[in-house]
Amino acid sequence: MNNIDLSRAPWFKSSHSGSQSDCVEVAWLAGGGVSVRDSNNPSSPALIFTPGEWDAFTAGVMVGDDRPLDE
Repeated sequence: MNNIDLSRAPWFKSSHSGSQSDCVEVAWLAGGGVSVRDSNNPSSPALIFTPGEWDAFTAGVMVGDDRPLDE
């Protein structure tokens, strides 16, 4: 998933973000990938996840898994 052009990605914030200034934005990518970026600095590098990586991450969030990603 390297070298993906994110300039036209459909970025959005969670509806749970409210008016908080410290948010991330997410974009669904072709092929099922997901990209995440800092909403306060949209020109900074974005993280790109494969579908499996994103599923594992969100599953961990849902159960409160706070282990470091490299474990």
